[in-house]
Amino acid sequence: MTKKEKVKKPFYKKWWVWLLAVIIVGSIATGGEDDTNQDASPEKEKTSEAVASTNDNSEKEAAEKEEAEKKAAEEKAAAEEAEKEKAAEEKAAKEAEEKAKKEAEEKAAEEAKENSVPREYKSALNKAEDYVTTMNLSKAGVYDQLTSEYGEGFPAEAAQYAIDNLDNIDWNAIALKKAKSYAESMDMSDSAIYDQLVSDYGEKFTAEEAQYAIDNLQ
Repeated sequence: MTKKEKVKKPFYKKWWVWLLAVIIVGSIATGGEDDTNQDASPEKEKTSEAVASTNDNSEKEAAEKEEAEKKAAEEKAAAEEAEKEKAAEEKAAKEAEEKAKKEAEEKAAEEAKENSVPREYKSALNKAEDYVTTMNLSKAGVYDQLTSEYGEGFPAEAAQYAIDNLDNIDWNAIALKKAKSYAESMDMSDSAIYDQLVSDYGEKFTAEEAQYAIDNLQ
């Protein structure tokens, strides 16, 4: 060679070729990653949505179950309360029925007893009530007056029936009334009044009845 010729390097040995190659490869890699990420994102979103939907459904089912249990408990409590009220009403009705039945039986027995009492016994009782209320006689005094041949002349049985059936009589109060009448009309002393009240020839009150009268004279 007469003249030194410059030798050309192959193109793949040039630096800019390698730089360009690196840039191209990097772009391809980045693009691939983006595509991968883009491809994965929808799947990830779908999975998240599925999980969220499952959670929502679970919470909804739990809330519905709790509401159903609450409603069932309320219905059970209402049913139990209604049963108690029904039982109370039935008990009250039964008690009222039994009371009415008992009262009817007692009334029927009283009427039967009244109807079985002889007329003379009833008359003796009416007369005894008159003696007590108008003359303030003691039990013994009433009996004597009813059976006396100089009084009413009732049989002893009729007179005793009358005494036994003088209801709601306060004999202490009757003795006090008799004592007051002696004190006011005859100016008698307490001891004289007492003697008159218990005397077999006087009023024939019991000692207790006579003492009550004396203790309460004013």
